[in-house]
Amino acid sequence: MLFGGGAPEPTATRFASIPARNTMKDRSTVICIRDRRILLVARTRLSWPLRWSLPGGTVKLAESPVEAAVRELREETSIEQSRLDYLFQFGGLAKRHHVFAANLALDVSPKPCNEISRCDWFSPAEIAALPASIPTRSIVELFLTWHGAKVMQGDPSL
Repeated sequence: MLFGGGAPEPTATRFASIPARNTMKDRSTVICIRDRRILLVARTRLSWPLRWSLPGGTVKLAESPVEAAVRELREETSIEQSRLDYLFQFGGLAKRHHVFAANLALDVSPKPCNEISRCDWFSPAEIAALPASIPTRSIVELFLTWHGAKVMQGDPSL
């Protein structure tokens, strides 16, 4: 016995039953559509160049992905939207995005709040040319692949 005092030595089999820590963080991401355009936000970063992303953020321990999506949309853009349609999950390197969509009325005007410095509407072609995160580009691309025709024709249903 290595530890003495009658304590059993740790063995690989004793530690094999301890579950590995989940390193994927859950994030809710919202694609807001208005008049064939998609809402993007830019965060305040003093030393970084401006980079656009979809509204969203971390799912807190006691909330569901849809609750997080509603909360993050309100906290980042001041948009109160209770109806969100679940679209898909997107797995990045360290984050699992639960992606929702919201069709917004023409009179809805986002206002940057908290860590967000800018909110703006962009066409899919404009998004392709913007400085944006890799997950944002990929999520928008997947969304447009599955729903692009409806969005571009102004169909409010997803």
